[in-house]
Amino acid sequence: MGKAVAFLVALIAGVIVVGWVVSSLLGPALFYLIVGALAVGGGYYLYTKAKKSIAPGTRTQRRIEAATKTYRMRNR
Repeated sequence: MGKAVAFLVALIAGVIVVGWVVSSLLGPALFYLIVGALAVGGGYYLYTKAKKSIAPGTRTQRRIEAATKTYRMRNR
């Protein structure tokens, strides 16, 4: 647990320092473009992971299909 907290603190500190350096060197407009690109890239990464986790044949997808079938049978 302690290693995870230390890693998280180091990661946050690194992001803050890199953000400050980029902001001071490149200016605020370019800084926000970079932050926006990182946010979009992170969102896309999470979207693809979520989409892959419920792909056909996965355990999650089979559970969803079983629940849907049970719901339909119960509400005829």
